[in-house]
Amino acid sequence: MIWSTVATARTKARPEDVWRLWTDVAGWRHWDDGVASSDLDGAFVEGARGWLKPTAGPATRFVLTQVEPHVAFTNRSRLPLATIDFIHTVQRDGHDTVIVHRVEMAGPLTFLFRRLIGASIARGLPAVVDRLARVAEGMAA
Repeated sequence: MIWSTVATARTKARPEDVWRLWTDVAGWRHWDDGVASSDLDGAFVEGARGWLKPTAGPATRFVLTQVEPHVAFTNRSRLPLATIDFIHTVQRDGHDTVIVHRVEMAGPLTFLFRRLIGASIARGLPAVVDRLARVAEGMAA
């Protein structure tokens, strides 16, 4: 079973500004109200491991499973009998930059985690992406 949700925002910020915010893992809490604290062990490269403490819930470990500088990255956390991928992409579209955050859960217990955390993620994701866009615009100003 697979579950997913997606949110998109347009901004006047450059993809490089968004990328700078994404790669500052310790600073994720500045644009994501659902993050109490987070950090990465080493450089922002594929295979790097980190941790994230949500504002509601236990801390979790993650691994960067895909990193394409200034374009995309994915961080994956493991749940019991499921995985959750946070897929982030950014691209230019004319004079704007489009930010997309997609969350995908997969595995035998997806049905359970969809109910436990999926609805909350889906409700909060648009605000997270909008705030990221605004913070990135502030960097570019």
